[in-house]
Amino acid sequence: MEHIIAKLLQDFEAGKMSRRQLIQSLALASAAASSAPAAATEGNGFKAITVNHISYQVADYAKTRDFYGNLLGMKVSHDDGKQCYLSFGDTFLLPRNARNGATPPRVDHIAYTIENWNKAAVEAELKRRGLEPRPDTDNSFHVKDPDGFDLQISGKEMKP
Repeated sequence: MEHIIAKLLQDFEAGKMSRRQLIQSLALASAAASSAPAAATEGNGFKAITVNHISYQVADYAKTRDFYGNLLGMKVSHDDGKQCYLSFGDTFLLPRNARNGATPPRVDHIAYTIENWNKAAVEAELKRRGLEPRPDTDNSFHVKDPDGFDLQISGKEMKP
């Protein structure tokens, strides 16, 4: 699954697919993964149950907000003038003005919700795997995947 997402992001960043195609492809990949049997993992791995959110750096978040809200009926919340949440189903798109010198458009991270969130246990397992977890909220950590992509792991309570 991670390989598929990395390939989708590469294609998007290379201009081989539109934002709409990327979101549709991510949704399909997520649905396929959730219906497939869980693969065995070493140790005490986690079970991802949904894409929590997609963080999306853009040139003008308000323009992106209006586009997705009007075209796909995404519900706008947490609008602070620099970013907002666009909810759909059990996930949300987080368009935000580009930061840290990034050239938009750019997906900067994807957050996955896992079953049975326990902050201490999740942190211990991530450290055991040498992933150097960085706390973000009471319900999430960021780590780097094998390709250096920012991966956020969260509990069900991390919602817009």
